[in-house]
Amino acid sequence: MLTKQLDRDALTHENGLDAQRLLPWPELNAPFEGSWCVIRPGTASTAHAHHEYEIFIAVAGSAVLESEGIRTPFVTGDIVHFTPGVEHRVINESDADFEMYSVWWDLDMTQRFAARHQGVQA
Repeated sequence: MLTKQLDRDALTHENGLDAQRLLPWPELNAPFEGSWCVIRPGTASTAHAHHEYEIFIAVAGSAVLESEGIRTPFVTGDIVHFTPGVEHRVINESDADFEMYSVWWDLDMTQRFAARHQGVQA
């Protein structure tokens, strides 16, 4: 077992939120990348769209998801999936931090995973 610790004191402010990228590390062969995200009270992530598929997993608190003009509650335990090219953002209208995990992937990541996997199996 290998554990990678979250360092709450070293979060980086990017895309309108505080985050720690928890990308696969050398010992972990995975076809995705990820990030721990904290959206502070009264703030929102930057609205954006990209070529990757993405899921958000709500871990603590409550927020609002906004995508293509639709707003919906997003609370602890919820999971949302975005397909490539869909603009989205998370808005924290509460008085407490909202915490979530984001995971994204694309064909290139999958192909690199498959190549690394083949090398390990050889």
